[in-house]
Amino acid sequence: MDINNIFEFFKNFKNIQESMNQMQAQMKTAVVTGSSGGDMVKIEMNCAFEILSISISPEAIDPTDKKMLEDLILAAFNNTMTNVKEKLKENAGPLASGLNFPFGSTGQ
Repeated sequence: MDINNIFEFFKNFKNIQESMNQMQAQMKTAVVTGSSGGDMVKIEMNCAFEILSISISPEAIDPTDKKMLEDLILAAFNNTMTNVKEKLKENAGPLASGLNFPFGSTGQ
């Protein structure tokens, strides 16, 4: 590799790094909602995987059926994670093509 190729490599690397930093900042502000049980449980999360809020309707709270509420929360969380992954794929676009993020493959 000659010296011009090395400079070009580092120039491109810096651009990619700046794009990644920009994308990370945008993902913190991108908010996604997931739900379960006909919206009895809703979870709001940003695309930086931070839970912003959890909403549980009074109908979902049955002291004699703790397991049902736990299942609703789990299903709402999984639905939210699926929605976050889709949002990330949508927003990452060409930048994520070929990268192997820990949440699954992109660029497909």
